[in-house]
Amino acid sequence: MNKMKILIIDDEERIREMIKEYLSQEEFDVNEASNGLDGLELIKQNDYSLIILDVMMPKMDGWSTCREIRKISKVPIIMLSARGEEYDKLFGFELGVDDYIVKPFSPKELLARMNAIIRRSSLTQENKSLENKFKAEGLVVEFDSRNVYVDENLISLTPKEYELLNFFVQNTNMVFSREQLLTSVWGYDFMGDFRTVDTHIKMLRDSLKSYRKFIKTVWGTGYKFETGEKK
Repeated sequence: MNKMKILIIDDEERIREMIKEYLSQEEFDVNEASNGLDGLELIKQNDYSLIILDVMMPKMDGWSTCREIRKISKVPIIMLSARGEEYDKLFGFELGVDDYIVKPFSPKELLARMNAIIRRSSLTQENKSLENKFKAEGLVVEFDSRNVYVDENLISLTPKEYELLNFFVQNTNMVFSREQLLTSVWGYDFMGDFRTVDTHIKMLRDSLKSYRKFIKTVWGTGYKFETGEKK
């Protein structure tokens, strides 16, 4: 069985070695890069299951590196940073980061979050609709390509926006609390930071334009996706 390939992009050798040693024991195949430019070259040459990306690096910082990665790949990205402010986390999610871990962190926490992302990604591939498409009025979600159309216009969603929308369309008319959405879409306990859900709901509604109406706020409970049509 082939090992899952992971790329660490971090200028701190100590951090890279700590992560590599731990993940290698867990049967991952780990590559390293000390800056964003070298990391991008490795991404072009290899097929990675997940990328661990530091924010503060020479030559090209993590934000810029993430932007460049998203131009060529939808590979899951975990961002590492010494900054834990909400603004930084939300900025990362808007760029297309799948998760955000504040330094210092434990290898066990990193592995748990990695496994949640990889498991979620695998389930998305395995549990595709037989028709491979969801359509309601002018909103179309293509599960194979992960393309989303609004009135025949292809729109750009971050990976987390797409996962949230995909979860909603697979569970139409069901009410979910913020905690349930965190568990189902993010895949782990977000330590009660329900603002993350609200922020992504707002981003997704803005992206869906007039079809924002499908995402209903259930006051005192959470949200549900309701179109008035059957899937």
